[in-house]
Amino acid sequence: MAELYEVIRRRRDVRAEFTGELVDDATLLRILDAAHRAPSVGNSQPWDFVVVRDRATLTRFAAHVADKRVEFRDALPPDRARAFEPIKIEGIVESGTGIVVTHDDNRGGPQILGRATVPETGRYSTILAIQNLWLAATAEGIGVGWVSFYDEPFLTALIDLPPGIRPIAWLCVGPVHDFQDTPDLERFGWRARRPLPDAIHWERYRTS
Repeated sequence: MAELYEVIRRRRDVRAEFTGELVDDATLLRILDAAHRAPSVGNSQPWDFVVVRDRATLTRFAAHVADKRVEFRDALPPDRARAFEPIKIEGIVESGTGIVVTHDDNRGGPQILGRATVPETGRYSTILAIQNLWLAATAEGIGVGWVSFYDEPFLTALIDLPPGIRPIAWLCVGPVHDFQDTPDLERFGWRARRPLPDAIHWERYRTS
């Protein structure tokens, strides 16, 4: 039990700590198996995992993400731009392996048990697979970084996703030198973690 809590505590969004070595296939498959065991609404299992290791594809995506990073930085107020500048937002080439987690909203047929009144539960299921993947990777000593600075049509075309299949996340996955004690966004002053008592409400949502 204590080991599970320790893995949750150590989990980090990894950027600069990748060793440059590839995660071996046996470890990668264990991590993907953990992801595939996630719960899903109506047992629809709406996810797929596209493993990307081609150097040209990694380089092309990294260049696209770099452009999007600049766009975001230039749109920030000066004080936030200064806080953002030292934060590395990707490790695409350095990790050597990208996993694009995709979502098929039609998986499971037209009647998906549990999704009738809350259709977003399909996408929530795919997010649960990502969390499983991340925790399993952490337990294996493998780093994961979630890249979200991209245009969806660009990524869709880059990995030839068919119509109706959406990319939910590009995850950089690879061995790391170590896991930072403090998450990057806290270390660089972007935003601190809220105290747990501030996030807990009893019986009704309170605003003060």
